[in-house]
Amino acid sequence: MTGRILVACMGNLLRGDDGFGVAVADALEDRDLPSDVEVVEVGISGVSMAQELLDEYDALVLVDAMERNEEPGTLYVERADVPDLDGYSKREIGGFAADMHQTDPSKVLVLGEALDVLPEPTVLVGCEPYETDDLEDQLSDPVCAAVPRAVEHIELVIDKLRSNGSVDG
Repeated sequence: MTGRILVACMGNLLRGDDGFGVAVADALEDRDLPSDVEVVEVGISGVSMAQELLDEYDALVLVDAMERNEEPGTLYVERADVPDLDGYSKREIGGFAADMHQTDPSKVLVLGEALDVLPEPTVLVGCEPYETDDLEDQLSDPVCAAVPRAVEHIELVIDKLRSNGSVDG
């Protein structure tokens, strides 16, 4: 792949482990990434994410806290499974763009697909949170420990995308 790669980091610094993506974005600032890789913190708004995707990237790495009932700090790195747009009304999809709270990766993927700006491949890098409901400005210990590991995984994904355009193999 010779195109541009967007690493979009989602999260809310004031909701504990929901700030995982923001912490990863901060850690990536200190890395020597290729010039065709753009790292952005998109906060929690679907609108911010959609605006970034309008700049036409060839691959997307989406970083966020992802609840899957595993041990806190567990990392997930996988190709995104884009939900079928037929399962959503235009009103629901429009609501994803306007929703300023609790935007999750699946809503971002649906919005990007609806706007026809979601690149292929799209890779998710997620971390199982410990706490995201309380007003807290720090990550839990297991999620904080997962940040450097996530950065390493993202660098590997970027290398694979740049070498063969895929994260498979």
